[in-house]
Amino acid sequence: MQKTTLYIVRHGQTEWNVQKKMQGHRDSALTELGESQAQWLYESLNNVEFDGIYTSSSLRAVRTAEIISGKQKVAIIRSDQLREINLGEWEGRIQEDIEKKDPERFKSFWKTPHLFKLNSGESFVEVQNRVLPELKDIISNHIGRNILIVTHTVVVKILMAYFEERSLSDIWNPPYIHPTCLCKVVIEEDKPFICLHGDISHYKQQITESY
Repeated sequence: MQKTTLYIVRHGQTEWNVQKKMQGHRDSALTELGESQAQWLYESLNNVEFDGIYTSSSLRAVRTAEIISGKQKVAIIRSDQLREINLGEWEGRIQEDIEKKDPERFKSFWKTPHLFKLNSGESFVEVQNRVLPELKDIISNHIGRNILIVTHTVVVKILMAYFEERSLSDIWNPPYIHPTCLCKVVIEEDKPFICLHGDISHYKQQITESY
């Protein structure tokens, strides 16, 4: 019986995470803590040999993937399909300011994500439509193998909702997706088994605030 194991990871903490800015397709560098978070996960997964490593093409995810993969010789494949939701005019803006100036859509983002839409950028449905075919392609190319996927909060939520058969309207249900948290999914006979969801047991210091 072939067993395919997915290790799905959010990128490490970034400068804009600390500043509470929306990132989306725009980027900011990992903080010192963000690099440490990736290093902690590398140490936790040090005994896992990856047969495929895929990352969002955003540099915060690429850097996280580089740290986690360590000295493994598997090529890191960058994918635009694994990028965060495009937040258009919200990108680079502080969440509190968005909430004040665009309260209805900000509320929709968190409370009715299946209905969310900006004047520019993507809806959650559009992200789902680009992410899930990519996931299925990755799995089909590595059946019976270990796969690392490094991506972003919304994408992690959509991937895990797919495995849970959960609707987009409930996308923000717990657990919280902390930086470099680990979701581990084992697929046997086309059936997914969720072993870890939002796991941060590799953290070496207490979380004082969520980003």
